[in-house]
Amino acid sequence: MTTGKKNKDLSIEIKLHEKISAQLDGSLLTLKGPKDETKREFSDKGIKIEHKDNTIILKAPKFSKMNKKRIKSYAAHIRNMARGCMEAYKYTMKICSGHFPMNVSVSNDQFIVKNFLGEKVPRTLKLKAGASVKVEGNLVVVESASKEIAGQVSADIEQLTRRTGYDGRIFQDGIWIIDKDGKGMQ
Repeated sequence: MTTGKKNKDLSIEIKLHEKISAQLDGSLLTLKGPKDETKREFSDKGIKIEHKDNTIILKAPKFSKMNKKRIKSYAAHIRNMARGCMEAYKYTMKICSGHFPMNVSVSNDQFIVKNFLGEKVPRTLKLKAGASVKVEGNLVVVESASKEIAGQVSADIEQLTRRTGYDGRIFQDGIWIIDKDGKGMQ
């Protein structure tokens, strides 16, 4: 027995804020808002993206579980892009140094950690484009219009000070995420 649901089209409409302008160039969606601009490539041939007025329409020719999952994922990405255009995603990290005083700085798209556990060679990280990193006392603040870039830069900084083979209960030195865009981690 088949239901009529499998032959129906699947579509989702996403209304954008009036301050956000959208541009669709093939499969590249660009959203510009008062704070920043975000771009993302949606290159799935099974899902069509349309832009009318201030609405993004996602369509799939056939209703299937896989198409439903893809469309909902794309809709979530577009909503995250729209929110990033209105207000930046902000991750807060804490510098913890119990054994040796750590010196953390940002210069020329490089994140530099000196004297981590008494090491003579500084640890450096090349920052991704689109992320703003500031060191404020014992806090590091990462901001970006893209949720993915803000999260990845924060994770990269956290991994920069990772030490394997040490007891984490004793050696708690490092830079740790304490706040993910308003969702406290404590």
